[in-house]
Amino acid sequence: MNLTSVIYILIVALLGLPLPVQAGELIVNAVGDVMLAGRWAASIKSQGFDLPFSSVAGQLSQADITIANLESPIASGGNEFTGKKFRFRADPEVAAALKKSGINLVNLANNHTMDFGPEALSETLYHLNQAGVAWIGAGENLAEARQMALYTIKNKKIAFLGYSLTQPSAFYAGRNRPGTAPGFEKFIIEDITRARQHADYVIVSFHWGTEGSSEIQPYQRTIAHKAIEAGADVIIGHHPHVLRGIERYKTGIVFYSLGNFVFASKGTSADAGLIVRLRLSDAQREAELLPLDICHRRVGFQPQPLTGERASCVIERLNRLSKPFKTEIRHHGGRYVLNF
Repeated sequence: MNLTSVIYILIVALLGLPLPVQAGELIVNAVGDVMLAGRWAASIKSQGFDLPFSSVAGQLSQADITIANLESPIASGGNEFTGKKFRFRADPEVAAALKKSGINLVNLANNHTMDFGPEALSETLYHLNQAGVAWIGAGENLAEARQMALYTIKNKKIAFLGYSLTQPSAFYAGRNRPGTAPGFEKFIIEDITRARQHADYVIVSFHWGTEGSSEIQPYQRTIAHKAIEAGADVIIGHHPHVLRGIERYKTGIVFYSLGNFVFASKGTSADAGLIVRLRLSDAQREAELLPLDICHRRVGFQPQPLTGERASCVIERLNRLSKPFKTEIRHHGGRYVLNF
């Protein structure tokens, strides 16, 4: 790199502008749980479902692919599953809002996708398709639920897979039953091995863990390690709604929970989230972390990017949570980064 290039990058960093994209560099944003349903949905709709994404859409637009966990069906019909406490169903208009915000891929392998049964799942897939949003982790049968989303971007191929390790197991797809992709070890290893044969990069989304807890269960580490050994490069975790630690393992990296993203809740335990920006190329594999304020009493239902001392506090928390894995997030050129 010549002196002019070095000076330019330093200026960009000092001004807080996006770094220039290197030739052949593939950029993926990963965010946490999106849920725009429930008791406050009507109020949000009255202002427009675009509004919750308004402060982060600019960040999301800076990627080739942005993946989120969609924590509800998007439907007007279906039969409500009454076997659990919380059931959600988002307005069909949410699909277009996702696309407009920059989210173009969602994980459906979670404990809410089937809250209103197979009919609502089919309607969800229809609305996502109409909006131009792809999905992983659910389908009209087990084979469809286990399918990867495969993209060719900048002459590189990247595959995404999604699995649920949460209850109720009645939501899991079967050979002839609609539902979510169950996170059984056999399926995970088979699917990742197959994806690795077709893709340069493999990213896997897991819905797992205990809600409201930052503690990582042993089974999560076991599954994450096996997934990386099978060929996954990046593991993205959801479900706890709060941040969890980050682990480098062999040639991969595990984000055990990104916390909530755009979530229609006024709870106080989920106060911070993350956008993880992956920069993937032959020359390097980097994860940039962009902390978010998601505390309702401060930001409503609109996550706000954090800077300065408040961003540093979130990173310090993540470093504490990641200390058992000897993972340290470094501040470099005005950014918080990890190489893997």
